Amino acid sequence: MPAACRLPARAAREGYHVRMMCDAALSRRRLLACLAGLAGSSPLAALAQAPVGDEARAGPPPPLGTRIELPELPLLDGRTLRAADLQGQVVVLYWWASWCPFCAVQTPLMDKLWQAERARGLVLLGLSIDRKPDDAAAYLAKRGYAFPSAWVTPAVQRWLPKPKGLPVTVVLSRDRRVVMSEAGQLFPEDVEAIARFL
Repeated sequence: MPAACRLPARAAREGYHVRMMCDAALSRRRLLACLAGLAGSSPLAALAQAPVGDEARAGPPPPLGTRIELPELPLLDGRTLRAADLQGQVVVLYWWASWCPFCAVQTPLMDKLWQAERARGLVLLGLSIDRKPDDAAAYLAKRGYAFPSAWVTPAVQRWLPKPKGLPVTVVLSRDRRVVMSEAGQLFPEDVEAIARFL
């Protein structure tokens, strides 16, 4: 078995006997989700939760300066986010998933930013890629996150395709132009720095 597919020695010593197959079809994200599952549940269960979809064909986050129009979106809490409600606001698009270990680190920081800056015109729009909207809603409720979040349906995916990676953070200025576009987990100081766009 190639070294890249072996479990760390510590995991092997602690009794994890999992044979992972190296296969070109096994995407990096699915592999990371599987490895994250070693911490508390079956790795196969974690692998089954990782969405397959179009990640292999996903492109990079949108380039700076790109204009993005926001449609009306049904939110996980039953409300509808209307484009008119976002006029004059700085909008942060945040793709996340309940099973993503990197999102678990960044999401509390994003919620804290939204709580601190929403009165100044910051809107955080979570875009969950969980397989089921109920999983995403339960995750938010369990942790007490209140930022608006939608489930990425095929219609949402056509409107704004999810860029490669997770989490993905895209900041839109008040005129809907991309001013920040990052794939991968942000450091706390990077999340705090989003406030500079207000």
